Amino acid sequence: MRNKLFCLLFFTHFILIAQVSIKGTVTDASSSQPLPFATVKTGTESYAMTSVNGEFVIRCKNYPVNLTVSFLGYQTKNIQIPSKSTGKIEIKLLPKEESLSAVNLDITENVASKIIKEAIRRKRQNNPKKALNSYSYKSYNKLKITKDNQAKLDTRDTTKIDMQRLFNEAHSFLSEKISLHQFRKGIDEKETVLATRMTGFKEPIYNILGIKIQSNSLYEDDYTIFNNKYIGPLSNRALRNYYYKILGTTRAKKPAFIILFQPRKSKKFASLEGILYLDIKTLQIQNAIIELRGELNVMATHNFEYFSEQENWFPISQEITIRPGDGRQKVSLFGGQISIGRVGNSKKDTINNDFLVSKTDLFDIKLNTPQDIKQGDASIKIAPEANDRSEVYWNQYRTSTITEKDSNSFPVVDSIVKAQNIERKIDVIQSFNIGYYPVGFFNFDLTYPIKYNNFEGLRLGLGGLTNAKFSKRFRLEGYLVYGFRDSKSKFGIGGGMLINKNSGSWLNVNYTDDIREVGSFLYLTDRRVYSLFEPRLVNIDFYYKHRTWSSSIQHQISPKFLSEAQFSVSNINQTKGYQYLNDGALFSAYKTVESTIALRWSPFSKFLQTPKGMKEIHEGYPKISAQYTQGFKGVFDGSFDYSKIGIKAEYVINRINQSRTSFLLEANVATGDVPLTHLYHAYPNAPTKETVLQRFSVAGRRTFETMFFGEFFSDRLATLQLKHSIKPFRVVNWLNPELVFITRYAIGDVDNIQNHQGVDFGSLQQLYQESGFEINKLFAGFGLSFAYRYGAYHLPRFEDNISFKFTFYLKL
Repeated sequence: MRNKLFCLLFFTHFILIAQVSIKGTVTDASSSQPLPFATVKTGTESYAMTSVNGEFVIRCKNYPVNLTVSFLGYQTKNIQIPSKSTGKIEIKLLPKEESLSAVNLDITENVASKIIKEAIRRKRQNNPKKALNSYSYKSYNKLKITKDNQAKLDTRDTTKIDMQRLFNEAHSFLSEKISLHQFRKGIDEKETVLATRMTGFKEPIYNILGIKIQSNSLYEDDYTIFNNKYIGPLSNRALRNYYYKILGTTRAKKPAFIILFQPRKSKKFASLEGILYLDIKTLQIQNAIIELRGELNVMATHNFEYFSEQENWFPISQEITIRPGDGRQKVSLFGGQISIGRVGNSKKDTINNDFLVSKTDLFDIKLNTPQDIKQGDASIKIAPEANDRSEVYWNQYRTSTITEKDSNSFPVVDSIVKAQNIERKIDVIQSFNIGYYPVGFFNFDLTYPIKYNNFEGLRLGLGGLTNAKFSKRFRLEGYLVYGFRDSKSKFGIGGGMLINKNSGSWLNVNYTDDIREVGSFLYLTDRRVYSLFEPRLVNIDFYYKHRTWSSSIQHQISPKFLSEAQFSVSNINQTKGYQYLNDGALFSAYKTVESTIALRWSPFSKFLQTPKGMKEIHEGYPKISAQYTQGFKGVFDGSFDYSKIGIKAEYVINRINQSRTSFLLEANVATGDVPLTHLYHAYPNAPTKETVLQRFSVAGRRTFETMFFGEFFSDRLATLQLKHSIKPFRVVNWLNPELVFITRYAIGDVDNIQNHQGVDFGSLQQLYQESGFEINKLFAGFGLSFAYRYGAYHLPRFEDNISFKFTFYLKL
């Protein structure tokens, strides 16, 4: 469905390819030296940049062709090519006349490297975020997915007339945004979106506002292009990864070194090339041109202005153009993945005109002025009136001319979006990604329709909750399921009331009549991890029945700090012959009365605050969850007094070479009179079957694959899981498997094990260890897993220490 949507909206199979191809070189008029990364434009949106050797190729519809050639520090030149010429044309540019002479240098690679080394050393004093105490500015951004005017859609199929209008008269997508940016030292830059509109949509597609299309700083170690990271030209690792050469200097009041940089080695993560203009005196960046060639062809520019009072070069504009390259690199919009220009490309195509352009202009720049922002604020906030700004407001702040094609985009695409119900399709995609399917005012929960486990067998059902179309202040939720092996129905019902919109505070009441795994421990604030198939559930066979009333308050203390408090009363019965000995009495049925408070802290994540709530737009680590539960005896006839506490920390290192290392540390402690149902396990995932083949199933996400179900329970438990995945290796276009090395440790203990009767289990007083690997994403999300159990809990039979299973990772 997603593919059809984006293919339909953005691309077509019926492109008539331009036939005029002009080749040439751009050189210095006096020295005849080539000028790399000069800009060559036609009178339309078609343009090219020269290579390192000053060469370019630009394609147009027909003759005559008017070319505009520009290069920083040189006079712009306009030439007309009246007819087809043989061979390459040579365009010579004259330096701009400036009062200050150029600085002469002994131009060697060694000199260039020394300059870059010194520029890296001075980053702290040159970077505006380090050199300035505060600043603010406004920005105007225009983002469009379009086609060069030379590409024309032509079809006799009258059913595609809307698509013909879309590509001939308008951009396939256009958005505008006006923002206020504020920065204070010690606090990340905050953005408030003052105005936004997108072609065809009544409300903005908020995912787009959170996408980092282009880095706004060249002083950081990593340079970002559409959420993909590359080693920056002034990174601390730059000299090991880039080759530098001085091309010359500019003639200006503030002269600059013109320094070429090219990758020394791996094209995967140090593949940028371009030119830096570094102030000769301070080595601050004056301008930059960056190019990336490969699966995506990218051209990016950064322009700066000198502020004499602060002695700082501050950015004033940036632009990025992304065109299809030689591969299948995808970019993400609307919550789905699209490939720029892949549809319609055939072996006969000599040019592809699909491209994305994002241009940002900065204005109202104020440096070292007081800024009223807080550390806990969201990184990006949408002003309540941002989607309802008048044309007068837009004209007041718009810095880029609206062309006729721009103007046509809004009504043309709007009619297409309505006719083909595009908004509905995007809503379905975004809801599907978090596990729901919206139908009217109700979102069906996709985790309920079908499951399987060893106790219920096949478990079928329906469930979900109401959405904002039902009410913005109230919600209802519920589910009904049936297990075919135990021949029992289970259900849950509840509702909530919004008590504070700004903090996302909800008061909830729920009733549940269902089963729960013995020894499981869930954090209230943990976001649900959605998958069509939950692997570990297949193997579980040890449950208890519970009928639970609960009331909770969910409160977002800040974008990075979530909390939830819950009070619950549960009537519990066993599904097996377990009995708990307490004060001389045996309990198989009992009542628990609990009060729970849970917190979740994401200190380095970045969030987008929209009228519909908070969205995490950048996952930062560590992520820390903590939860405390107190059981009460005698309150509402509660059977036991006990306390439970758990803390979990997750840390992930995402490297620029696409490898990834993750750490998951969890510690749990329970004290008092705690029945087995409320103790802890280490998420075992080995079925208690006789042979290895009988235990062949599906590996979990955070499970001990060689630990048997019911083998260990603890009232004190600590686990550590380490995963290291290397960069996916490409076999063919559709097969990019990922190798992951895994090691897991668990240690714990349990007091008064004799009080837990009717079941046999052990203690984890000694360190439990297993290691193995996964080869993921071999086919349709499936892969293979192997693990081996060793150390203190190594079993006598070799085959009992082995786990061999499927893996299943489906990215929606």
